[in-house]
Amino acid sequence: MPSVRRRPLILSAGMGAGHDTVAAELARRAAAYGHEPHVADVLRLLPYGLGGGLRRSYQASVRHFPWVYAGVYGAFLRGGGGPRPSGVPLARLAAEPLTDLVRRLDADVVVSVFHLAAQLTGHLRARGALRVPSAVFLVDFAVHRQWLHPGNDRYLCLTDGAAAEVRRALGRPAVTTGPAVAPQFHASAPGAAGWHERFAGRAPGRPPVLLSAGAWGAASRAQATARLLTGAGYLPVVLCGRNARLRARVARVPGVLALDWVDDMPGLLCAAYALLDNAAGQTAVQALAAGLPVIGYRPLPGHGVDGVRRMAELGLAELAPDGPTLLSALDRLTEDGRERAERVARGHALFRDDPMAWAAGL
Repeated sequence: MPSVRRRPLILSAGMGAGHDTVAAELARRAAAYGHEPHVADVLRLLPYGLGGGLRRSYQASVRHFPWVYAGVYGAFLRGGGGPRPSGVPLARLAAEPLTDLVRRLDADVVVSVFHLAAQLTGHLRARGALRVPSAVFLVDFAVHRQWLHPGNDRYLCLTDGAAAEVRRALGRPAVTTGPAVAPQFHASAPGAAGWHERFAGRAPGRPPVLLSAGAWGAASRAQATARLLTGAGYLPVVLCGRNARLRARVARVPGVLALDWVDDMPGLLCAAYALLDNAAGQTAVQALAAGLPVIGYRPLPGHGVDGVRRMAELGLAELAPDGPTLLSALDRLTEDGRERAERVARGHALFRDDPMAWAAGL
């Protein structure tokens, strides 16, 4: 870490809770180093209510019209060759508010944890309008094209493969840091005992399997998955986020524990048997830090599918394409088994370095 006190501006986006969770952890680390961090939502910098419109349309599509988001992802975000629309025209609408914010805060480095912010900072750096360094913390396992802009000074990536993709695409510096999660996920969580007690009281002898639906409660056929698990002798614990309708539907399935927003995620993850993940997002990396095996099942379209597949390719998760494969994967994750131990070790090895240290060192 640099010895001088820095003033990092961290650009997030209120798309669910994952990006904001990462931004908050980076800010916590910066403050612990003696820096003066500030977190801003790039969507709030967009004029004419465009940011709120983007948030609402994305939320509606992943919850109710996933095929719409699949089309948007294919047109704008998917990697690979061929001409496709750029995110710069939308991002540049926030150019003046961002440069004003940097000036008011006297920020000396900008760190983006959302792809639209990366487009904005890259565009401004390339034009010389942003006079402080720009780092991008690429929080996805699968690199999509809207993360990439050659104007940014440095990319911080979850894996060696992602860093290599950035270098090939942009010719810019890219380093592998691994994810950033709060330190509570790396330690024995005191709240785990309470969750163990709750699970044992609800379904004695049934291993608790978490079904993650994200902050917005976006899940495909969660009730069918819950029935499959109960029939196989597991306790389905469905994380419904802030989706009260999903929780009400899932709670009607016999033998299911349906949860709304959970504050004690470290304790919950430590007490569970496995996580069924559909997005390869922050819940998945928190599970890896906590030593909880991850299985990709019914992933969300677009970045969810790509991220879950990439995690499986890296041996960080197993992708189950159907119910029998899912049950087989769960049955192999015995508490003292070799496969579980190997998966846990690979997950822990993912956490290599501190992205905030690299960003502040620019």
